Amino acid sequence: MPRFSVIVPAHRVEAYLGACLDSVLGQSFGDLEVIAVDDCSPDGCGELIDAYAARDPRVVPVHLPRNGGLGRARNTGLERATGEYVLFLDGDDTLTPDALHTLSDRIKETDSPEIVVFDYARTYLSGRIVRNQLAAELREGDPQVFTLAERPGLLRLLMVVWNKAYRRDFVERTGLTFPPGYYEDTPWTFPALMSAESIAVLDRVLLHYRQRRQGSILGTVSLRHFDVFDQYDRVFAFLDARPELARWRPVVFRRMVDHFTAVYTRPGRLPAAERAAFLHRARDQYRLHRTPLPPLSPRDRLRHALVRHGSHRAFGALRLAARASGRARRTARAVRARARRSGLRLHYRLQRCLPLRERDALFGAGDGHGYTHHPAALERAARDLVPGLRSFWITRPEHRHTLPTATRGVVPGSAAYLTALARARYLVTDGEPEPGYVRRRGQRVVQTGRGTPLKRVGAEVLDRPAAGTTDLRRGVAAADQWDHALSGNRHTTLTWERAFPAPYSVLEYGHPRADAFHRPDPAERERVRATLGLDAGVTALLYAPTYRDHRTGPHQSLDLARMLRRLGPRFVILARAHPRCGAPLCPPDAPPAARLVDVSDHPSVERLCLASDALLTDFSSLMVEYAVLDRPIVLHADDWAAFEAARGLTVDLRGCPPGPVAHDEDDLTEIFASGTWAGPGSAARRAAFRARFCPWDDGRAAERVVRHVFLGEEPPAP
Repeated sequence: MPRFSVIVPAHRVEAYLGACLDSVLGQSFGDLEVIAVDDCSPDGCGELIDAYAARDPRVVPVHLPRNGGLGRARNTGLERATGEYVLFLDGDDTLTPDALHTLSDRIKETDSPEIVVFDYARTYLSGRIVRNQLAAELREGDPQVFTLAERPGLLRLLMVVWNKAYRRDFVERTGLTFPPGYYEDTPWTFPALMSAESIAVLDRVLLHYRQRRQGSILGTVSLRHFDVFDQYDRVFAFLDARPELARWRPVVFRRMVDHFTAVYTRPGRLPAAERAAFLHRARDQYRLHRTPLPPLSPRDRLRHALVRHGSHRAFGALRLAARASGRARRTARAVRARARRSGLRLHYRLQRCLPLRERDALFGAGDGHGYTHHPAALERAARDLVPGLRSFWITRPEHRHTLPTATRGVVPGSAAYLTALARARYLVTDGEPEPGYVRRRGQRVVQTGRGTPLKRVGAEVLDRPAAGTTDLRRGVAAADQWDHALSGNRHTTLTWERAFPAPYSVLEYGHPRADAFHRPDPAERERVRATLGLDAGVTALLYAPTYRDHRTGPHQSLDLARMLRRLGPRFVILARAHPRCGAPLCPPDAPPAARLVDVSDHPSVERLCLASDALLTDFSSLMVEYAVLDRPIVLHADDWAAFEAARGLTVDLRGCPPGPVAHDEDDLTEIFASGTWAGPGSAARRAAFRARFCPWDDGRAAERVVRHVFLGEEPPAP
């Protein structure tokens, strides 16, 4: 008897079915059977299932003579199932890697409960993955095994069948089957949860729920949405037959009203001519199953009253009123926003008429990010070296806590920010200026950049449309506002001249944020490692890939969890996504584990460098500053050709790398497992790389810049 029977109904999902079956058959846990049910699909689902069955004996093909719907297909799969536990997987969804291995471990930990509820994530066409917003209901606390009465919050989750594993003998004993029609999960899920004497939860995403533009039952206009009434009739019939479950009637009744309202109000479900009939049927169901409820909110009371009376016209009137009110609120907000913008523009023009404040300096990194990168190193040095300096930092409220107490924070777009922008003598930033900003006579603008340009930047990318995610021409023109641009090496100096041609001076003085790396503080390193939960004996790999202009979201070229399993307990990965990715490198389905730490939101990449033992990256300029630490650097990328076509490199990183170069995940794992990453060959490559790109880095780069820009001195060579 296999551990798991995975039942996969298939109807009109040929384009997705292969990925679905691969996600099951490719699991690291192989004690399973896949019962693939061809629900008389008019496309090639049946042939595809037969092809998989011919290759893998674990696939049990079933072909139905006529289309009977999702419920019938699942029932047929149940009849064929022989596994200890049963899971249901729709043909357009997928299991996450190691899902069944994790599920099996959880079943052992909780002594084979009747139901295990696990988490899921929605996947979108863009590749975006969004975890279930009610994941907190799946926290794994004490007791580990419970009944629904002990964790009633589980009923807040989506009432679907595919986010649970069911012990097969429990299903047979309870007599659970799927009825015909839409919303067939409802009369299965409620009875299953209410009947189970042992339930466990797994706080881990095991399933990716595909969000399709078309083809979903819930997005199909049909009279079959009236099936929802029969499905709740079945749930209440189940409760009527079991007086001991009467306590759940109010919960089911309230969920029923919410469900009816959702079907009625959401577009794309009911034919327009049948909406009134649907609400009248909902009124009859309300009166039939009416159950006393605890006090409701005013909004809920109104909704219940409208369903109770079947008030189609009142519903329509309220919806029109709500839309009108929403439009009025949006119009008012837009008017206020325009007035605020006009007021701020006037404020900026007035401030520009006032004298510059000779001791004021405005610093900023990124789009209002925290205190970090080259501007932070320069701000620290300026406060130490420039008497009477008043420094301001451009930061959003959520990053204000990262600022030193002596530095004033100004929110982007605020009046205080525009005042500093108009009147500060010095402006130091690594980004583009505020739209509408014009450098005043006497102001000095320092562009720090965001590292050594190993990738093409500025004018060198204008012929690369795949990299055109921002207005590059505006960025190139912004160089006319600069007085100085920082450079850490000759390569950067020449690249600035080609990429941003303008009459500024290049200060080839080193990398200010790498000053802290020249003489790293062991006590600071241990403090940061402690905050990250790193034990003294582990090897921490900082994984920091760069952004891909030709992709949305982070580029997931490595299975980090699998890599850690292969390397063993001595290694920990600190995964840091590029700020422009907008998503972490640890996906929502990653297991919560101390050895895979998401540090994307950590305020200081410099401290992460200090805490790590090696850097794993691809094309990121962070490798240049990290080389100052003289710690191992390993490169890995699986899209060299695509990156060259979309963005392009200015350095042959494979010809002169700072360390070993891995061609695939197996190669990368071998580099770390064999010790090559820290061997003499790696050290020799790193030394040559450092000599080429870090000639000025002696720990005083920020001081040299400050003395030149703020004090007018000519700093000595390193």
